[in-house]
Amino acid sequence: MAERKKTTKEERMEIVQYCINHDRNYKETAAKYGCSYSQVYSWVGKYDSQGTDGLNDNRGHRKAEEDLTDKEKLERENKRLKEELRRKEIEVKFLKKLNEFGRRQ
Repeated sequence: MAERKKTTKEERMEIVQYCINHDRNYKETAAKYGCSYSQVYSWVGKYDSQGTDGLNDNRGHRKAEEDLTDKEKLERENKRLKEELRRKEIEVKFLKKLNEFGRRQ
């Protein structure tokens, strides 16, 4: 397996174009550009379905609140509330244990 390397959007575009122009030979493309077969396959698939926007690297970037759809806003709020509920449940368990410990003394 090839070692992972960072690529720019322009490099990914060049790799995808090479692969498409060579009858989608993913193995040859991966060897030529020093990346994995699966990564080339993934980039070509994203390019086919989303165009050049599919080649953006969005890892670690959250959408701004104003760019979210209503569904995404609700999902984000739901996740926040679940995490808050989890923390509260932990706090309640801790306080119960603390109370039990106080009664034993």
